[in-house]
Amino acid sequence: MTIESSHVKGATTPPLYEETIGAALKQAVVQWPEREALVSVHQNIRWSYAELERRAADLACGLLCLGLERGDRVGIWAPNCAEWALTQFATAKAGMILVNINPAYRTSELEYTLNKVAVKALVVAEHFKTSDYPAMLAELAPEIAKSKPGALTAAKLPHLKSLIMIGDVPRAGYLRFRDVTGMGQPKHHVALAGIEHKLESRDPINIQFTSGTTGQPKGATLSHRNILNNAFFVGRSIALEEGDRVCIPVPLYHCFGMVMGNLACVVHGATMVYPADGFEAFAVFQAVEREQCTALYGVPTMFIAMLDHPEFARFNLRSLRTGIMAGAPCPIEVMRRVIEHMHMRDVTIAYGMTETSPVSFQSSPDDDIDRRVSTVGRVQPHLEVKIVDAEGKTTPVGIAGELCTRGYSVMIGYWDEPEKTAEAVDKDGWMHTGDLATLDAEGYGNIVGRIKDMVIRGGENVYPREVEEFLFGHPKIADVQVVGVPDAKYGEELCAWIKLKSGEKAHEDEIKAYCRNNIAHYKVPRYIRFVDAFPMTVTGKIQKFLIREEMIKELGLNEQKTA
Repeated sequence: MTIESSHVKGATTPPLYEETIGAALKQAVVQWPEREALVSVHQNIRWSYAELERRAADLACGLLCLGLERGDRVGIWAPNCAEWALTQFATAKAGMILVNINPAYRTSELEYTLNKVAVKALVVAEHFKTSDYPAMLAELAPEIAKSKPGALTAAKLPHLKSLIMIGDVPRAGYLRFRDVTGMGQPKHHVALAGIEHKLESRDPINIQFTSGTTGQPKGATLSHRNILNNAFFVGRSIALEEGDRVCIPVPLYHCFGMVMGNLACVVHGATMVYPADGFEAFAVFQAVEREQCTALYGVPTMFIAMLDHPEFARFNLRSLRTGIMAGAPCPIEVMRRVIEHMHMRDVTIAYGMTETSPVSFQSSPDDDIDRRVSTVGRVQPHLEVKIVDAEGKTTPVGIAGELCTRGYSVMIGYWDEPEKTAEAVDKDGWMHTGDLATLDAEGYGNIVGRIKDMVIRGGENVYPREVEEFLFGHPKIADVQVVGVPDAKYGEELCAWIKLKSGEKAHEDEIKAYCRNNIAHYKVPRYIRFVDAFPMTVTGKIQKFLIREEMIKELGLNEQKTA
């Protein structure tokens, strides 16, 4: 198949799922009742599909006992754990809307999130890394300490009524998670069955807050149909099947973990394996070896950390066959190393965004190695994509423009923000991603960068991704991020933050000389900094705007001087 313009549609088979997540879990129990559904290594938990479904039903009944109803919002503020998965499936069964709260949020972000979507019950961990969740909640709502569990009245959090603590230690104002799972009575099981019978696939079931660089985050609202189908096709693209074991070190609060991980396993009869509560390279190695994982998920920064870990060679990772690298642009050289040194011969690249449930492009194990390391693959089934210029016209093949996506995966909208929804999804149903991309004649996509990240230096358009890919070829460089900073003469100049490989040393003049001999002069970074780490989100996405802000401050640049 060859195309002439940058507009392509995915396959129309197999047909879409038109059922709910609860129904999919029940079907998994019918097909694979005793197969392991979930292994949480750090919690020493192993549940079969039958047990997972039973526990999810018990939790759903407990939530009904607390007075929660279909359509109510239930938040979860916790790292990866078995209780996260139970909450995901319990809320889906009861028709409640799960609100994913970033484990890295602080008090102001938490307050905004809970109030924005009127969260009525919050499942919360005791702590994660440096976060003391009860302490932050006490700061927002000192009324908790004297409140009756399940009957909170807090001035700053007027909608929140129930706090459910993961853990065994009793705490004033909180219900224990395990106690809620035992609260359901026969009448609640009858009520749950009635609710499940009435649920529809297009009902909203999940709210995920997008992490914008400006303004408050927006709540992307997703349906059963959105995420269940995306999970199916993502799993199908890596040939996931009954008996596979998927190592999931990516956060569950993000689509990568809860959709591409948990739900993909459920619809394909695979096992979810959580190596730790957060990403730890050593824990991943242990989990893959001990649990004989056949698939591994991660963002590029995670794979880089694993490949460069001093204990990497100690572990036998030969059980791995496939997996997904997504969440950020994947350096070609990293992809090659994953295939060669981690034995992931069928690993794929996936591209998408929260608002599209998330994946719209994915490579295939059948693609040749060059395609798999240099593109994001082809459009997923039942989806349609096009590349448009600044005037909204479809570009010719190979010409960069904004990527737009249409189909089942596009979100219902941003919660209670019709104007912002209309800005993102046009009247014809196209989701405008804000990403710069190209399509080749065979329909393979390539993400060039973000529209807002594109650097205009002296009238020349420079895509940071292109410069990053070039610098990855330097033998001393482990990771690199390129941003634009203001410049009085050229409008903008390039700045590269470079993380060197272990034991290596380099000077900025050496890097610039390497660039001058190989790329156009206007693509050579003017500023180079050697760093040990990059600012990033919990999901491993680099926060380039923070790099830019730090450089502007360090260099004393004036934002107003840009042309």
